[in-house]
Order: sequence, then C-alpha cells, then structure tokens
Amino acid sequence: MGYLSHLECTACGATYSANELHTVCTACGKVLFPRYDLERAKSAVSRAAIAGRAPTMWRYHELMPVSDPGHIVTLGEGMTPLLPLPRLAQRLGLRQVWVKEEGLNPTGSFKARGLSAAVSKAKELGARAAALPSAGNAASAAAAYCARAGLDCYIVMPADAPHTNKAECDVYGARAYLIRGLINDAGKVIREGSREHGWFDMSTLKEPYRVEGKKTLGYELAEQLGWSLPDVVIYPTGGGTGIVGMWKAFAEMEALGWIGPHRPRMVIVQAAGCAPMIRAYRAGTDHAEPWERAETIAAGLRVPVAIGDYLILGAVRESGGDAYTVTDDEILASMRELAAAEGLFACPEGAATYGALKAMVRDGKIGPAERVVLFNTGAGLKYVDLLRPELPIVDADHPIAAARGR
Repeated sequence: MGYLSHLECTACGATYSANELHTVCTACGKVLFPRYDLERAKSAVSRAAIAGRAPTMWRYHELMPVSDPGHIVTLGEGMTPLLPLPRLAQRLGLRQVWVKEEGLNPTGSFKARGLSAAVSKAKELGARAAALPSAGNAASAAAAYCARAGLDCYIVMPADAPHTNKAECDVYGARAYLIRGLINDAGKVIREGSREHGWFDMSTLKEPYRVEGKKTLGYELAEQLGWSLPDVVIYPTGGGTGIVGMWKAFAEMEALGWIGPHRPRMVIVQAAGCAPMIRAYRAGTDHAEPWERAETIAAGLRVPVAIGDYLILGAVRESGGDAYTVTDDEILASMRELAAAEGLFACPEGAATYGALKAMVRDGKIGPAERVVLFNTGAGLKYVDLLRPELPIVDADHPIAAARGR
C-alpha cells in the first residue's frame, strides 16, 4: 500500500528494519523516523489522485507506515477544517489568519492522528498491548484506538489530569492509573511496566509512528492552501510531535514535487509555568534542561522534558521562527476572545497560540500581508472546568431589562 523503506535515527543516522517493533535508537537513544522511497512514490501518486479520496488523514496512505490496509485502525481522523478568523485578523491589523481546528478529531484532539498511526503499525507488527504516559488527550486517543484495534492499553496520567480524559479512558476500557506527579513521572512507571510485562511503549517520540500521524497536519495544511504553505505557523508545544511531524512532511512534499522550497516560520508556544523549549531556544542550546516545578492550566503544555527537544529547536531555527511564552491568565483571556469573536471554543493549548500571535504583532514580528496559521489542538469543551461563568438569574415573571452588549 505504501512506500515505507526503513527507520533512521535522527541523531546518529543508524538504520533499522521497518518490519519489526522498535522504540528509540539502540545506539544513541534518540528518535527514529520512518523513511520512504520517495522517488517511487513520486511516480505512483499525485496531488490530483489524492483530491478524490476520502477526507481522512489516510488519504496520504502511500506516505504512511502501514503496509496492509486491513491493519489501518481508524475512527475518521484528519482533514479537519482550516477556518479563517476575519474579525480577529482585522482587530490585529492582519489580512489572513486561520486556525486549524483539531478539536473536531475523534476523541476531541489532534492526538487522534498520532495514535491512529501508531496503533495501526503496532497491530500490523504483532503487538498485543500498548502503554504510554499522558497529560490527558493522548490517553483518551490511545484508549479509543486500542479499543478499536483490540489491543490492551495501559495508561498512567497525573492525578490532576482533566476529568474528561480520565472518564474517556475508563469508558474505553483502558487500564488507566493516576500518579502524584507529572507526565515524566508517569513515563518512569510506563518504562518499568513495559520492561516487566512486555507492553509496547508508545510514549511521545519514543516509538517511530506517532509522528507519522502528526505529519499529516503538514500535508493537509498544504493541500487546503492550494499546495502552498503559509508564512507563519504558531504551534503549542509540549512533547512537540506536531511541529516535528510537519517539518518532516514539508521535506517529503518538496521531494515529491508537490510544494516548493518555501517554509513557514515555525513559532512554538509554551506556558510561562513550563517553558523548557523557550528557555533552550533563547539560550541557543540544542537540548532543553528539565523544567522544575512545572505548573500551568494547559495540561498538554505541562511537559517538563521532551526527548525530541533537538528536533523541535532545529525546526524553529531552520525556519527562522521564534518562541513565546504565555501566562495562564493570557490563556484564559484568549479562550474567551476566540470564542466571543469567532465562535471558536479552543482548548487552553490552542488559545495559547492566539496569545502568542498578539505578542508577535506587538513586537512587530508579523507583517500585515503575511499568512498566519494557528493550531487549536483540542476541543474547549473538554476543559469547561477551567471556566467559572457568572450568569445572572432572572425571574420568569419579569422580562430581562436590557440585553448585554457584545
């Protein structure tokens, strides 16, 4: 079905068979990427052929890792809308601002993409049980796709992960556990359990295929913009698989002749209470030291350390991008502004990108004619516990005296 060739270490270049289960490079412990025979794919698939296919991320199946279509585990993920934000663009003095609305994916977040790809390939290669740590949304997606695939699923989350994610894991039948700590603490439990029980570890960028689902964000972005790319991409960054995946997709598409050499400036956004990537970017280092006492309302951004730090920072620097932090108060304000102005109920992580956009405009980092894409990585409805609405109570016998203005 596809043109998967082999796995390659992104750090030392070691290669591995794509016909066996792998996690990280055994030589240096870094991230493995799937590689494809792009010359053969170039002659076999075209942009026109893709245009007539079903609107899911698997429309790009030649550039995906599953060999047998019977092993694809799907719930209809991908091809989410690219929505213009005309009112907010005008407010900021910009002409073209869009948001890629990932909250419409199965399980309500972009994590559906990565877990669909990872679970599909794990099933094809004979895995019986998958395991991963999660700050929330990856747990929901893993539980759903493992249920769909008939795989056992083991999950460890921080005890204060969003309630919705806990409920989803429960209803999907995953074996979910809570830990008094952060996602890196959960990761230690998963690593120990995987060694002892033989689970396949699907931690972020610690297996090769979640990034393949996330890279379809880049393919879709190009296709939805007429096979061109925007000038600026603003992306909320925890583990960073999305930005890394898009950067990989751009290179693949250029090799296929589908796009030219232009790249967006990749801008990463983290919470002020957990910003290891921003600190490393500003320090000019290739690796990010773990963030102590990480704290933020944006669960997906509360990631103190990421194995793919060098890949994230590389994409930002190679693109001439930038790095911003936003406070929790700015995140909440951005959630409300996006909703009231555009009818978009963003998750905290997605709202953080709008906060960064406003900061970039203030800093003169974006020109009025530049095309900007924000990524809302999940549905705001999963985070209603963060909001405290104070609504007036009216008497049924008395009309409302005056409507509140917008």
